[in-house]
Amino acid sequence: MTLLEKIQSKTARVGVVGLGYVGLPLAVEKAKAGFYVTGFDIQQDKCDKVNRGENYIGDVVPEELTQLVKSGRLKATTDFDEVERCDVVALCVPTPLDHFKQPDLTFVTACAGEVAKRAHRQMLVILESTTYPGTTEEVLKPIFEAQGLKVGEDIHLAFSPERVDPGNARYKTKNTPKVVGGCTQTCTELARTLYETVLDAPVCVVSSPKEAEMTKILENTFRIVNCALANEMAVICHKMGINVWEVIDAAATKPFGFVPFYPGPGVGGHCIPIDPYYLTWKARAYDYHTRLIEMAGDINDDMPAYVVRRLQDLLNDREKPLKGTSVLLLGLAYKGDIEDLRESPALKVWDELEAKGAKVFYHDPYCPTVKRPQGTESSQALTENLLRRTDAVVVTTAHRCNVDYDLVLRESTLVLDTKNIVVKMATSAESLRGKLHIL
Repeated sequence: MTLLEKIQSKTARVGVVGLGYVGLPLAVEKAKAGFYVTGFDIQQDKCDKVNRGENYIGDVVPEELTQLVKSGRLKATTDFDEVERCDVVALCVPTPLDHFKQPDLTFVTACAGEVAKRAHRQMLVILESTTYPGTTEEVLKPIFEAQGLKVGEDIHLAFSPERVDPGNARYKTKNTPKVVGGCTQTCTELARTLYETVLDAPVCVVSSPKEAEMTKILENTFRIVNCALANEMAVICHKMGINVWEVIDAAATKPFGFVPFYPGPGVGGHCIPIDPYYLTWKARAYDYHTRLIEMAGDINDDMPAYVVRRLQDLLNDREKPLKGTSVLLLGLAYKGDIEDLRESPALKVWDELEAKGAKVFYHDPYCPTVKRPQGTESSQALTENLLRRTDAVVVTTAHRCNVDYDLVLRESTLVLDTKNIVVKMATSAESLRGKLHIL
């Protein structure tokens, strides 16, 4: 039986390397589609949780995970020798930036090397990790061909960018359209067939891995640039005494030519603060300086400091110095109603406040603890007593659930809302007393 026939008949054994926000949902969907799936991770704790049917990713339905494990469709291991039994392997590992905002492909090359040592003929390997254009062909392909496997003949290699949006109620792994680009036509066809078998969404085929890699970079560059525009508009509007949130909502009534983006304390998550810099780095090899992207990054990076400056001005109006002031951060996650702290701008606001001598603590119903340089901090219970002894509350995450905004308005003396969530969620009229300020 050919590899294509194995995929079509769902008899191909599938491996997923990396059981995080991308890998675990993907492994679950492939198992739900009827494949036998093995998840690989270097963290024993994650593998143990999967094998017990314990979910740790918000976008995975716990009952589905438990049932798949019980049925034998899904298992997890730290033993990469199991790769030898797989016909298809998806690589879903982190691709962070280093201290100089340059790509760090350590995880990609390490896991590709482990897979390549155990790879066999008629195997499909798909990279899902976001990276710069050229990675699949320039970095991964040589790793596999060094094992004597010719890509496109002995082994098949493709790129298909992950499009995970944690907490998105409408679009999950199952129904989000996929983009695939293989090193050869056969590579592309195999990857396309796999995703069409697994997903309830269209699969868009592009000419090569480079087009697929650039697709993901463009998607998130679009977002970082528009986030920067919204943030710059917020700064300008504040200086001019204009409500930027009203302006954006009014502009969004235009049915064409405008996509609403909203300001905030910065940008966070696994994509927007990182992915565009993969392109800026790669562009230098072509003697091109990505001015717009880097300027957008600078604007967004300055927002945590801008939030602190705004708070400092509000405290000055009350004849209070920021130094020694107690500040409650309401929300630490990078977006509302999830527990994800990756690149969260709230943590950067915290750093800025502490650097100026403020006493900072936080409340987040989704993040009970957080590791800080001085140790682990815990979320404070949101009580009348807490708010009354707090000099200022800074809303840094737009949690819609599990936060009593009426209590916050009633008991706080000063609230700076960087997400414009309080007015939307509170039912009281306390905001009219002048204690609530928006970014």
